[in-house]
Amino acid sequence: MVVGSERKGKREFDFRETIYEKKNMVAKIIINRPNVYNAYSTNTLKELAQAFDDASDDDSVGVAILTGAGDRAFCTGGDVKEYATVYQKAPHRYWNYMVIFDKAVTSIRNCRVPVVARVNGMTAGGGNELHQACDLSIASDNARFLQVGVRVGSVAAGGATQWLPILIGDRRARWMLYTTDEVDAETAEQWGLVNKVVPYSELDRAVEEVCNKILGKFPECLRYTKVQVNFWKDFVWNSTIQHARDWLALHMGSTEAMEGMRAFIEKRPADYKGIREKLAKGEVPEFLWGAPTRSCPKCGAKNIPEQFKFCGACGNKF
Repeated sequence: MVVGSERKGKREFDFRETIYEKKNMVAKIIINRPNVYNAYSTNTLKELAQAFDDASDDDSVGVAILTGAGDRAFCTGGDVKEYATVYQKAPHRYWNYMVIFDKAVTSIRNCRVPVVARVNGMTAGGGNELHQACDLSIASDNARFLQVGVRVGSVAAGGATQWLPILIGDRRARWMLYTTDEVDAETAEQWGLVNKVVPYSELDRAVEEVCNKILGKFPECLRYTKVQVNFWKDFVWNSTIQHARDWLALHMGSTEAMEGMRAFIEKRPADYKGIREKLAKGEVPEFLWGAPTRSCPKCGAKNIPEQFKFCGACGNKF
């Protein structure tokens, strides 16, 4: 949905999961999936990229805001149910998904105008990576930040492994990435993950104030300042994202991804210990039922997992 564009001949969008408003030189882009804590789907990412590209192309826009609908979450990353039902069934498709994710993140980073994150609650996983792609961040005092990659069978290589060391320092970045502990709003401000923390009731006013400060500066100078300041974020992103895309696509069908994401969906603890015990015993945890090296002596079927007791083709017992 697009509301109140000031540009003649404005583009119209039929967004289903994003609210896009333009008013008084400010573009506001809202992830509108509050029922799932504003986790983004593949479609959401496509809409975000379109909205930011449009805001960047509109000369009547001087600043953009990214936020989430409601008062519980800014964004909690990718929709794990979609991962499990779509991409774990066809892991190679995750490569295409990462192309779409890259476009969404890059549309924020390369947006002609400064992008302010209005952090209105939980900010987790890929949501915190979208947050890090923004130029400035104003958070409410109920905001929480965390990276959950290694908890759910993934790696936060969509921005967090690249940018957290730049934003908060190497040791703090490793702490967030390795432990997946929550960081509260006050700590996030102390660490430099956000610029300012205010009570939730004052969030909109604080965001409006910083937008007005930006609008009171020369637009071309701001644009090129952003280009210059983006150097290190651009450098590390462009150096790593293609490798991350390939690795994450291959990893999506692995045991760790299967166990982590299904445990999340089933609301149970993941079996971290079981995978570590397999490693310690010299077993191969990369395969859910052992390496596919067995053949059926009866029907000749090949590539049967080692732990299978029966042939899936003819039913022969091993």
